Amino acid sequence: MSTTKYIFVTGGVSSSLGKGIIAASLAKLLQARGYRVTIQKLDPYINVDPGTLNPYEHGECYVTDDGAETDLDLGHYERFLNVPTSQANNVTTGRIYQSVIEKERRGEFLGKTVQVVPHITNEIKERIQILGNSGDYDIVITEIGGTVGDIESLPYIESVRQLKWELGDDNALVIHLTLVPYLSAAGELKTKPTQHSVKTLMESGIKADILVCRTEHELSEDLRRKLALFCNVQYEAVIQSIDASTIYDVPNMMYDEGLDRVTLKKLNLSNSSEPNLKQWNEFLHRHKNPKAEVTIGLIGKYVELQDSYKSILEAFIHAGAENEVSVNVVSVHSEHLDAKSIDKTLSGLNGILVAPGFGERGIEGKIEAVRYARENNMPFFGICLGMQMAVIEYSRNVLGLKQANSTEMDFNTPDKVIDLMEEQKTITDKGGTMRLGAWACRLKEGSIVAAVYDNELISERHRHRYEYNNDYSDKLEAAGLVATGINPETGLVEIVEIPEHPWFVGVQYHPEYKSTVANPHPLFVAFVKAAYEHSIK
Repeated sequence: MSTTKYIFVTGGVSSSLGKGIIAASLAKLLQARGYRVTIQKLDPYINVDPGTLNPYEHGECYVTDDGAETDLDLGHYERFLNVPTSQANNVTTGRIYQSVIEKERRGEFLGKTVQVVPHITNEIKERIQILGNSGDYDIVITEIGGTVGDIESLPYIESVRQLKWELGDDNALVIHLTLVPYLSAAGELKTKPTQHSVKTLMESGIKADILVCRTEHELSEDLRRKLALFCNVQYEAVIQSIDASTIYDVPNMMYDEGLDRVTLKKLNLSNSSEPNLKQWNEFLHRHKNPKAEVTIGLIGKYVELQDSYKSILEAFIHAGAENEVSVNVVSVHSEHLDAKSIDKTLSGLNGILVAPGFGERGIEGKIEAVRYARENNMPFFGICLGMQMAVIEYSRNVLGLKQANSTEMDFNTPDKVIDLMEEQKTITDKGGTMRLGAWACRLKEGSIVAAVYDNELISERHRHRYEYNNDYSDKLEAAGLVATGINPETGLVEIVEIPEHPWFVGVQYHPEYKSTVANPHPLFVAFVKAAYEHSIK
């Protein structure tokens, strides 16, 4: 029998309270005490995965080594724990129903009427326990997406109720994250929304074991006692989560509040050893005490929503701390960039990153940004679509192929320097069909990237359909845009550089997905260093 313990994190009152950060912070504290921990996200939407969602809808789509397109919270989990996640760490209602319907079609239910209870709930419970039954983890934390009371969340809440009963109180607990709002007119914090949220949870048969209260002001002892009394939790289990200057403060704040200690006590686990947060706090110290500042322009088409580029922004925080500089990221909408305005918009920057994306909107602005960085010797970093824009810009403005383009933007272009991958040409379904997950890349000796990685063979995560067209490689290399990273199996060009430029690198993959607090991604570290050196010239 599995000895894995389970922690369920639910939310109430409002969305966007930070269940993912609380889950990741608790996991960090438990990991720092020596426990093997992983975190899982259950999303109540009916999409099979976030892969087909517009970034404005749901923020970025995070990709794991095994090719799962997942919720952005998995990025937080990896950045905090420095442990890779997988397909099993993100489950959606769409995937649950798809699996149950496929089983029904195969006759696995032996002619039974298929219902939410027990068939859907059994499927959810099975998915929750996959990670625990693997034997790889002592504790599995499962974050339930949405807010208690939402219709779409009910099957998950019922599954948690059943599983908590089956596992027993020593093996499972529920942390409920709520909001304690401050009413400025009354000049006080109000507990009623939290009381109602806990009541809604209890109506579903679940008692909260720990309350984590998001608040803008300190909770008084009287208010904590009131919450404990009316929400039926122990006083020590009322945890304050006050606004933080950075998400990386939250593990220390949760430690000060005793969240890990009360969790271990309720799960009947030893808390004799204090968490070792030495490396974490060294990072935090460097992050909060920079010796210099650099300004980097993030050129994208979804910049109105910061979560669209969440992993990139966090990778800059990690790389900034590693270089002991503060990275000021200026978001620039590529739709608003043109040859006339570009000098005014980009001249004050120390580096330019052209971000990933899909579709033709804002493409010409990205190409102009690449040109500006190339012509002005400004450090340039292109990721996925950003790398493809670098190839198009070079083809147009250096090779003289004025109509060079990607067939994603112009199917009839005479110079398809970026083209649909051969294996993609027969695919009609959009979900889960791109080149996804970890792929190998061999680096060219003497290149910028070979020095950055200090390795000949690397593995990075991908999410794309279009690729560098090798038919143009000889012309591009002769003109100075060199392919310095090649997939050894397919010959796909993964990385391009301009050796004569101070720092010009475009990568087809997504390095931001693998940057963590413990291991800042070397490409981001090198790019920030190059931007700093550019700033002091």
